[in-house]
Amino acid sequence: MKEDIEKTTTGAVGAAQEAVAELREALARAGIRLPSPGLDVATLAAEPPRPLVESGCRTVETDRLLAAAVLPREESRT
Repeated sequence: MKEDIEKTTTGAVGAAQEAVAELREALARAGIRLPSPGLDVATLAAEPPRPLVESGCRTVETDRLLAAAVLPREESRT
């Protein structure tokens, strides 16, 4: 049973770390750099952990770049 928890823990944290890396890479390709994307430490304390990703504080300009990157051109202009 302990092995199952360890596998779940390792899997959840590993998957979350991969997601953060994918986000960083995708944003970099779009010319966007977040100051400190990473895992929220408090959410790693649960059994099993349910990691959340923090994107850190951002400037208004960065939020506008994010909005433009995820919305189609027509929608981002409204």
